[in-house]
Amino acid sequence: MSVKFKGIIPPVSTIFDESYNLDEAGMGRLIDFLIDEGVDGLFFLGSGGEFSQMSVAQRKQVAEFAIRYVDKRLPVLIGTGGTSTQEVIELSHHAEEHGADGVVIINPYYWGLSEENLYLHYHEIAEAVKGPIILYNFPTLTGQDLSPELVLRLADAHSNIVGIKETIDSTAHIRKMVQNVKSKHPHFSVLAGFDDHLLNTLITGGDGAIPGSSNFAPQLAVGVYKAYKEGDYKAAVEQHKKLALMPSLYELETPFLSIVKEAVKLRGIDISTTVLPPSRSINEEQIGKIEALMKQLDLLGK
Repeated sequence: MSVKFKGIIPPVSTIFDESYNLDEAGMGRLIDFLIDEGVDGLFFLGSGGEFSQMSVAQRKQVAEFAIRYVDKRLPVLIGTGGTSTQEVIELSHHAEEHGADGVVIINPYYWGLSEENLYLHYHEIAEAVKGPIILYNFPTLTGQDLSPELVLRLADAHSNIVGIKETIDSTAHIRKMVQNVKSKHPHFSVLAGFDDHLLNTLITGGDGAIPGSSNFAPQLAVGVYKAYKEGDYKAAVEQHKKLALMPSLYELETPFLSIVKEAVKLRGIDISTTVLPPSRSINEEQIGKIEALMKQLDLLGK
């Protein structure tokens, strides 16, 4: 069995109009831009897709539109994680029924869970869901880590648990995920969540990344991935030096949702930069700093 999900898979921003309704036209323009830039898949309703600010009905609406609009041009992943096991199953069934290629499930947040309860959460979901599941590890936001030992136990028990998004600022954690899980299940995808961990993830045997900057600068991550796969390590390093500057943008605002949307707009993609409260729009000074870095990286021309 080969790796099902690999390469660069942008965590696509959800585009809203000023009334906080899904802007299908703007969303479509962003999707078309990403496909034209040569990404390997699309992930909707992740952290940057603002799933945590949406109702279940809104999440279903976004999932249905995304799957329909992409129309099998690329693999589509839908984020279905949440604090309720039953709600996660409901959202995962909905995504499957509408043609998603897989679901991405962040672990429950707010309550800390014993490792056994965390295992049972994913176990029950994997039993109920037929299609591929990618685990989503983001301990900074959830308050709880998905350890390599737990992930191996889940992968051993469920063939439809096929990968993990490692949004963790630890090369050792990513390396252990590759060594502990991928060594036993070669088809298991290990994907970096942070932009500046793409290259070390590939070097340690991982499969790619789901980086936020690929919404507005997909050529950087795609360039790193392609150069590495072709054995052009010098080019991969040079591209990665640019990619590694991206986290400095995210520091301009918390959360960084509006940063990504403003950067997309600066690339010439006609979208609304509205974000769902409690996130807020950014000011002109912040936009100027985004523009300056993008010019430095030749993303806007001279």
